[in-house]
Amino acid sequence: MITVRNLTKRYGDVVAVNDVSFKIAKGEVVGFLGPNGAGKSTTMRIITGFIGADSGVVEIDGRSIAADPTLAKSKIGYLPENNPLYEDMTVVAYLDFVGEMRGLEPAARAAAIRRCVGLYGLREVAAKDIGELSKGYRQRVGLAQAALSDPPILILDEPTSGLDPNQIVEIRNLIKEIGAARTVVLSTHNLAEVEATCSRVLIISGGRMVADDTPRALQERAAAEMLHVRVRGAGDIAAGLGRAAGVRRVRADGHEPDDWRRYTLAVDAAADAAVHVFDACVANGWKLSELRKEETKLEDVFAQLTRG
Repeated sequence: MITVRNLTKRYGDVVAVNDVSFKIAKGEVVGFLGPNGAGKSTTMRIITGFIGADSGVVEIDGRSIAADPTLAKSKIGYLPENNPLYEDMTVVAYLDFVGEMRGLEPAARAAAIRRCVGLYGLREVAAKDIGELSKGYRQRVGLAQAALSDPPILILDEPTSGLDPNQIVEIRNLIKEIGAARTVVLSTHNLAEVEATCSRVLIISGGRMVADDTPRALQERAAAEMLHVRVRGAGDIAAGLGRAAGVRRVRADGHEPDDWRRYTLAVDAAADAAVHVFDACVANGWKLSELRKEETKLEDVFAQLTRG
């Protein structure tokens, strides 16, 4: 549905997007992540035809956006980060204006407005001026305008930015509903949102793609996991645990009554280290009352991939 090949964009001496390539298939909900200034918004603006690239190709449903911008843009609904709205217009008047600009005939426009007002929970505020609405309702209006012409692709740039926790949950649920029938690209700093809504994650840092995988696969490929161990026995337990295959570091976390000791082990994610730690305890005659893995969070993976 979306193909990006060797995309590059410069602003003077700054390379905002540097040889970025990826594909997004029909029906995917993809999280597009990166630190501030990484090139996320620039990439999304190029994909939507809002700005041009210095080099590279963007294809929407097999058609180059540069060669046929009108057709390509007709397949995309776009919610920019700043969600530009006309605050002196009512919700219905604004959506009617957007529909007219997109070439919808009056009957089709009215039907689309009814559909979006219902789907995005805008019935109670449909007759109000947009300037009177809360940030949460304004984001709903932004989503409604993006989906008004029923495009197969939605590009959403920070759709929950500035919302309170309840509003975030509401918008997240809307995105889930949207994603059931469309291709969605979602840019956000809220990693919990990505885990809850996205089947795939793209991570950009310094203008370059540094990861493209499922949230779970990214977590599993992280450099290390942590094992928490509670053990009792004779000898140098820390040294013995450190010799177990897959164990990188051992940190002593203190003693407990009856000479139980706690340790935190940094281990290779793919080494099945928990089995080797268990075997080490058996071989040394140590009693083991706890062996618990702390899974790597998406936040940890993001920090690893975008650090420095």
